[in-house]
Amino acid sequence: MSAEQARERIGAALDAIDAAHDALRATSFRPIRPRADARRASRHAPPRGGTLRFVPPYRDVAAFDDRAAGYDRGWRGRLHHEIADRTAQLAVATVTAPEYVLDVGSGTGYLLQLLARRYPNAKHLAGIDPAPQMVSTARSLAIDPRLSFTRGVAEELNYADRAFDLVVSTTSFDHWSDQLTGLLECARVLRPGGSLVLVDRFSLWLLPTLAVGRRGKARTRRRVERLLLQAGFQSPKWQRLHAVIINAVTAKTRA
Repeated sequence: MSAEQARERIGAALDAIDAAHDALRATSFRPIRPRADARRASRHAPPRGGTLRFVPPYRDVAAFDDRAAGYDRGWRGRLHHEIADRTAQLAVATVTAPEYVLDVGSGTGYLLQLLARRYPNAKHLAGIDPAPQMVSTARSLAIDPRLSFTRGVAEELNYADRAFDLVVSTTSFDHWSDQLTGLLECARVLRPGGSLVLVDRFSLWLLPTLAVGRRGKARTRRRVERLLLQAGFQSPKWQRLHAVIINAVTAKTRA
């Protein structure tokens, strides 16, 4: 057996494992139901004026809401900042002077604050996040008037077509309810030739990510590349960002 044939067989096996993860998720999924405490449940309700078709798991939104006030402190904050710092460096190397930037899963807004300093001529840097307390924290910390933060999800970006030059997303991809739909939305709001910088726990092989992968989401580079191409992106390029499995992929929309 040649090396190429071996790689193809391994790739097919990984695809089968990914498919099994998806099947397990489909059979074990339960719809999100309101909590008995109406006040707490409404805290995570969709924004007024519409109903989100794609809702992140309640436990994810609630967990990030609970962490929002202290998210940038302690070991979690240090790790978050280090990843954001490296993401900002990669973004600047990828797109030198964007006018409009979007951060999908913006959290407390730390990455957008970095990018605002790196891009002094940018006109608007927008962030969306499904957790209302994260959005509130980001707004309270935002000093630069070019920054804005709203509640939303990757699968339903409330922006016009071709509105941004650069879209970034850091350790948010795993929380998207429908990753392909989210990538399609990112491609839609990017201008022709616009760039996506996507950072999460991705691995060349599946085994290093089994311990942290969940809900059958794409965890391997091979599968993420396939989703990117399906969404209309071109020329995905990988870069190790932190430790072993925090990696970044950059890709462009068609010019």
